Amino acid sequence: MPALSDLRRGARGVISGYADSSTEYRAKLLSMGLTPGTEFSIVRYAPMGDPIEIEVRGYRLSLRRAEASVVEVNE
Repeated sequence: MPALSDLRRGARGVISGYADSSTEYRAKLLSMGLTPGTEFSIVRYAPMGDPIEIEVRGYRLSLRRAEASVVEVNE
């Protein structure tokens, strides 16, 4: 299953869960609205590739690549 950090600009998908090693970030990401079943789209990447800006639940959110790599998605 791909991670959010693997997607290209403009890609759309649905959050399916979190990697097993993501216990540090899970509560933080859930509190930001990144719950399973939530649709999102990749808006842009910063020039050096970090952070990633996504649109989710009507707002834009920037995530570090390490945080985005633990979010499992379906395209």
